[in-house]
Amino acid sequence: MHVIVGAGTIGSATASLLAADGERVRLITRSGSGPDHPLIERMAADATDAATLSRLTAGATALYNCANPPYHMWPTDWPPLASALLAAAESSGAPLVITGNLYGYGPVDRPMTPDLPLAANTVKGKVRVRMWNEALAAHRAGRIRVTEARASDFVGLRHSLLEMVLPALRSGRTARLATPLDVPHSFTYTGDVARTLVTLARDGRAFGRAWHVPSPPPVTAREFVQRAAAVGGFREPKLARYPDPLVRMSSWFNPFTREFLEMRYQFERPFELDSTETQQVFGLRPTALDDALRATLRSAAPAPAA
Repeated sequence: MHVIVGAGTIGSATASLLAADGERVRLITRSGSGPDHPLIERMAADATDAATLSRLTAGATALYNCANPPYHMWPTDWPPLASALLAAAESSGAPLVITGNLYGYGPVDRPMTPDLPLAANTVKGKVRVRMWNEALAAHRAGRIRVTEARASDFVGLRHSLLEMVLPALRSGRTARLATPLDVPHSFTYTGDVARTLVTLARDGRAFGRAWHVPSPPPVTAREFVQRAAAVGGFREPKLARYPDPLVRMSSWFNPFTREFLEMRYQFERPFELDSTETQQVFGLRPTALDDALRATLRSAAPAPAA
């Protein structure tokens, strides 16, 4: 049995992938949500309760951290959850497979590889660095086995560039973004994140270090939106950038915008994920961007009736 904490985009995709392989899955969330499948047991529980999570993970084949607290709650919500996951991994003996990101590297001036120093200078980046360092220390002490799959911004329907522009694409309005439109940026397909998590969980070579999720070549935000429009059958999109003063002003009352401003450095100069090593070691390949966009748009709910 595989235990997954979190039923968002990545947790649900990972659960569905494992179930499709004939594996039993226990999916833990506060609400008991998740995909409907005979091999997926959806369970409502508080994963920050170490005793509860350890009990639910007993005998597990692998434990996956696919949770994602609200952006502005990371400093308070991640530490107890990360601690409970470490305790559950230690008590069960199941390897801990973490869904990670690139925040820990901080601003960089070259393609990112997993051996880059963790030099985050942001609040959220430091949270992720602390989580990984604590997990790695437990691994090196022989208490757990751990690995992390680090991805860039998702090609998906939640918390993504596509989510932000899809209403405008559907209606033919101008799509407005808070970032530069012509800076190359890596995007990672959520399906590739799930495939990488499952692959790492099954391969002993993965443990004790982080790996980058295979991702297609970087594109600019303009190119991303144009390609989404093309594969979705929408008209040629119009794009514009919100003025910086307006973005800063909205952060006064919008917590997501306030947190986004801290990470905006990732969009102001080239931001490239290098997944060469993951591809060479595990034989994984990234889904082409157009195919990822097509699959994602196919799974989107229909636009509301006018």
